[in-house]
Amino acid sequence: MTQDGGKKDNKGAQGKAAQYGVTPQSVDFNDWYNEVVKKADLADNSPVAGAMVVRPYGSALWENIVRWLDDRFKATGHESLVFPTLIPMGFIMKEADHVEGFAPELFTVSKIGTEELAEPYVMRPTSETIIGHMWSGWLNSYRDLPFLHYQWGSVFRAELRTKAFLRTSEFFWHEGHTAHADEPEARGEVRQMLDIYHEFCRDVLALPVVRGEKTASERFAGAVATYSIEGMMRDGKALQSGTSHYLGQNFSRAFDVKFQTREQKEEYAHTTSWAISSRIIGAIIMTHGDDFGLIMPPRIAPIQVVVIPVGRKDNFDAMVQEAEQLAGELRALGLRVKVDKRDGVTNGFKYNDWELKGVPVRIELGPRDLEQGVVVVKGRNSEEKETLERAEAVSGMTARLDGIHDWLLERATSFMLEHTLPADTYDAFQEAIEAGNWVRAYHCAQPECEKAIKDDTKATTRNVPLDDAEFFNEQGEGQCVKCGQPSAYGKRVIFGRQY
Repeated sequence: MTQDGGKKDNKGAQGKAAQYGVTPQSVDFNDWYNEVVKKADLADNSPVAGAMVVRPYGSALWENIVRWLDDRFKATGHESLVFPTLIPMGFIMKEADHVEGFAPELFTVSKIGTEELAEPYVMRPTSETIIGHMWSGWLNSYRDLPFLHYQWGSVFRAELRTKAFLRTSEFFWHEGHTAHADEPEARGEVRQMLDIYHEFCRDVLALPVVRGEKTASERFAGAVATYSIEGMMRDGKALQSGTSHYLGQNFSRAFDVKFQTREQKEEYAHTTSWAISSRIIGAIIMTHGDDFGLIMPPRIAPIQVVVIPVGRKDNFDAMVQEAEQLAGELRALGLRVKVDKRDGVTNGFKYNDWELKGVPVRIELGPRDLEQGVVVVKGRNSEEKETLERAEAVSGMTARLDGIHDWLLERATSFMLEHTLPADTYDAFQEAIEAGNWVRAYHCAQPECEKAIKDDTKATTRNVPLDDAEFFNEQGEGQCVKCGQPSAYGKRVIFGRQY
């Protein structure tokens, strides 16, 4: 696919992309993604099967994500804690749906040194069980509630087909876990966190996402209700970018998480869990990238502005000093700035390198520019360079970065809307899915019908949009696009192929 979202073969774009050493999206989106991850220095392969090594540029991006979300969690009254990576196997077995859902993905530790363990441990696929166990000892009265907890760390799930950031055997996330005295409060928590994820994606990552409830077949193992945010990548596939679950009293009953009510009755807590993982980096890459590499959303980019001093050998050091001074002026505005001081590397290579890494704004500063009091500015979202008065370039940089954020959000939103089609017949449904679109269709909610659609088209239900969702929230009655039975939801369900 080309930068403007079309699916045509563009020889000019392919020729230019070849300079960057990445396969154009329109030729092979999968190869493009893998090459960008590696050549933009985000991550590399690991000697551990299915795991990745996150390089400093990728780690800086993840740190910015962690920082924003962590501040937001604390602002809403949540407290962080740290649980061990290993969980007793018996804990996983206590919740029937949970063990059935995760059994094929578990990493098991059966030995310490040469000694066999009486009970194996599993490396956490998620922590509802061990947290429930600890809560049972901490919770006594309704006065102790709510528990508003979360932790950052790694989780481990065996993956047959791995892909950096999207599906790896070890990945990084936060997992929120809360306990409440009643269902309305717990459901309010679930919705609050879903909306925080939506806000983060839209206002920080420039990602348009659809909020909605998962169908029964797509729920988290052990949940009463699962809600998700779904994003469309530039190949038309869906990426589940965050989830929030109402667990009811399932885990509380399994782990005896109960309390004395105001009326001195014994009651089980209502619990929730919610998470965004490092796969959100995959969403950033595949939503905002183009044939030439990444385009980093400015508000989360590790480097927002790169300053490239342009000079000859005899004046290069002096130009570096001037570039550092310019960078200092930009940093005083709170911006993340890097000066590219690499010697023995051509300017053209530097330009291409930073375009591949997706830095939102590049500034070129040469001796003639210095004499004239100007700088050359280029946005990653534009082919054109601008020559601006130095003071103007500095004072207007924050607004310029905001403009790039808005451009990215509008571009991604337009693409999603253009590639999401209604379908009222199964032929139209299949044709739209095969062409790489999402489909909005009525559905009967029967698992066997859902499975038949997946078997036929490889498309799954993404979610049932909420009534106040930003996109695709129209109400209406209809017949299931597959079996013709009445719709179960009173609105169209989103279907699509997924990562």
